[in-house]
Amino acid sequence: MSPSLIAQQALWLDPFQPLADAVQAQLAAGGLTVHPVSTLEELQAKLSGADLLVVRLGDSTDLLQELQALTATLGFELPIVCRVDRRHLELVVAAMRQGALHVVPADDWTAEAWQTVLTLREAAQPTARPSPKTARAPRSVVYVDPVSQHLFALAQRVAMANVTALIEGPTGAGKEVLARVLHESSARAAGPFVALNCAALPEHLIEDMLFGHEKGAFTGAHKEHHGMFEQAQGGTLFLDEIGEMPIHLQAKLLRILQERQVVRLGGERPIDLDVRLVVATNKDLRVAIAASEFREDLYFRISTFKLRVPPLRERPGDILPLVARLLARHLNSNRVLSISTPAQACLQAYAWPGNVRELENVVLRALVLCTDDVITPAHLMFDDALPPQTRPLTAFPSPVLPVMQPAAVLPVSQSAETFYSAAPLPDFLKTDPVWSAEAMLATTPAADGGSLQDAVKSNEHQLIMAAIQTTFSRMEAARKLGISPRTLRYKLAKLKGQVLMSTAD
Repeated sequence: MSPSLIAQQALWLDPFQPLADAVQAQLAAGGLTVHPVSTLEELQAKLSGADLLVVRLGDSTDLLQELQALTATLGFELPIVCRVDRRHLELVVAAMRQGALHVVPADDWTAEAWQTVLTLREAAQPTARPSPKTARAPRSVVYVDPVSQHLFALAQRVAMANVTALIEGPTGAGKEVLARVLHESSARAAGPFVALNCAALPEHLIEDMLFGHEKGAFTGAHKEHHGMFEQAQGGTLFLDEIGEMPIHLQAKLLRILQERQVVRLGGERPIDLDVRLVVATNKDLRVAIAASEFREDLYFRISTFKLRVPPLRERPGDILPLVARLLARHLNSNRVLSISTPAQACLQAYAWPGNVRELENVVLRALVLCTDDVITPAHLMFDDALPPQTRPLTAFPSPVLPVMQPAAVLPVSQSAETFYSAAPLPDFLKTDPVWSAEAMLATTPAADGGSLQDAVKSNEHQLIMAAIQTTFSRMEAARKLGISPRTLRYKLAKLKGQVLMSTAD
């Protein structure tokens, strides 16, 4: 295990099997000092000196919930790591949904598995042990694919340098999440994170939102307003879709970056700034410069370090872990769902033009349509028809994040909770036969004669008719299906045409 991680004191609760001396010594050599407990009195006596609690679950999360309630009653919020038998895969999502810091297989003593635990614990509270009402389990990001892991490691290094960063990537790929990683992993993590979408507001409002105004600066300015530059003092200002900023505001932004000062609308006194700027765009700014839509001098000012968030299709190892996170986030507490192997194959084969946002829509539709405990291909409604598979399916890549110094490994804050929130998937999900590439390939429908395409179309038609029959209007049906009313009308017209052609034949 990494010697850079601070030694952790762990309370070890296993109602099923005592901890062997050899295993305890192995964990201690890796930086995890284990203190077995078996009674309530022992647990209460040792809580104040513990960094985390490791508990073995049976076939439910009842023990986890009881321990969480107990530690909260005693005034502690101690991170809890769950150990689960490999045959109980459904407990993984349930434990994460209940707030476990991490889940590991009950028989896994590898350095990689427990290094992940130590890394997450260091991220939760790098320099001190938990005290009452201070420590909380972290919310980390899903960067499982090797491409994503490299991006995550690079972002953490960039975060430690106080430079302006430009994040490029398609819509819905997670640019704001990466911006929050830059903020949370920097020395400004304790400061505010202020975000503005430059494409979402009218031109005159953007100027007022950014720079603020003095009282009486214009009609309706009844009191002074601190702009986002001032609101982000000591922290990070994130400007999304910077390529949509009007050209005259680009000149003002350039001057602020050069002078490190801002003047409110209607004001005369410059205000010194201590703000880190992170910007993002889904367009090629060099093309915009050639078209005289973006200032070249501003481009060089904001692109001190460029980071590219690849589309979801270029990081297939993130797809299934993201689905697991979305299920854990959106499922209610008394429902557990699994994903069939053919459904996993469909999810990995799809091109995801809408990236993670589209993935979340597909998962939400599946939750609406699935009435049992298993999500199948019949429950997956894609915005586009499923294309032929163009790349081989791969087994789950290793979810172990790059080993960093504790100061550089920080979770995404709770205020930044998105589809990326939760701890990394345990190692056994990548090796279990249910999730393996071979199992997916063995049950993937044959591509001969377009059988998969026909099946998808047939299921889509059935789902559309079911939605129409169970709602009072087509608008409500479209909302239930997660598509626009215009798309629903198009699909119904197409379905009607196919029926007429079939009748004519």
